[in-house]
Amino acid sequence: MTVVPQGQLMLSNTETIPGFTITQTLGLVTGSTVRAKNVFKDIGAGFKSVVGGELRAYTELLQEARNEALNRMMQDALSRNANGVVNVRFATSSVAGGAAELFAYGTAVVVQ
Repeated sequence: MTVVPQGQLMLSNTETIPGFTITQTLGLVTGSTVRAKNVFKDIGAGFKSVVGGELRAYTELLQEARNEALNRMMQDALSRNANGVVNVRFATSSVAGGAAELFAYGTAVVVQ
């Protein structure tokens, strides 16, 4: 049996975790966050969109939202005593003007 340090999970965007056997499936786990755009970032992005290039403020905002949603999904898995999550996916949706949800989900599993 492989022991995973407490509080750590193995994550996979496929149906398996290479080198391990899934011994129990614990169900769907999720995590989400809703983020709003900052008016100052919007102004800077507006200027940047005229000349082209990466909108770094939005890239950072998306990365922070992705990390928060992933951490919340992992906490859900840990609360079910999982040591892995397979089929990890991300989705986004518009919630309100200027606000969007980033949603992380997967299947909590016990692996050996």
